[in-house]
Amino acid sequence: MSVKIRLQRHGKKGKPFYWIVAADARAKRDGRFLEKLGTYNPNTNPATVNLDVDGAVKWLQNGAQPTDTAKTILSYKGAMLKNHLVGGVRKGALTEEQAEEKFQAWLEEKAGKVASKEENVAKAKSEAKAKALEAEKAVNEARVAAAVEEVAPEVVEEEVAEEAAPEAVEEATPEIVAEEAAPEVVEEAAPEVVEEAAPEVVAEETTPEEATEEKKEESAE
Repeated sequence: MSVKIRLQRHGKKGKPFYWIVAADARAKRDGRFLEKLGTYNPNTNPATVNLDVDGAVKWLQNGAQPTDTAKTILSYKGAMLKNHLVGGVRKGALTEEQAEEKFQAWLEEKAGKVASKEENVAKAKSEAKAKALEAEKAVNEARVAAAVEEVAPEVVEEEVAEEAAPEAVEEATPEIVAEEAAPEVVEEAAPEVVEEAAPEVVAEETTPEEATEEKKEESAE
């Protein structure tokens, strides 16, 4: 029986989640399997991989063939390297201690690379968030400036109207005062005109006979 190490799909639509399994090559992709070796979640950055390295190496030593994707995942977790080291120990090229030492050194180096990648990803997310906030702030400032420009002409018109109102009142006041003062001028001027005109009127109304009698009285005195 030929065995393959492959991925078995699980998860929701649009968010796949995979099991890493050792299964009969004749079985369906998502059908029965011989052993579950780990999980693979591509929805995170970097991808999350949990793998039983020793179990995967055992199946590899027994002739299991990984698919291309599964082989990449096994290499990422060091299963392919450990399988190579175990083969070297079997041939006598290495001792188990040397093989284990090399494998641990590789794991430390790999952990450093993964940590560096996670740091870079977090930094990139932070920078992207900061840029998004700056862009949003710029948009809000532009909206406020546009609103101020729309309101400014109305305010200026109101201020001009308020400044023009007192001038109109001042210009109209002298005319009103002149109109109100006119009756008083007529009333004050009327008596003088009457007094000055009265003697002339009396003199004109005296008859000739009355004037002759007055002269006689003056001569008799």
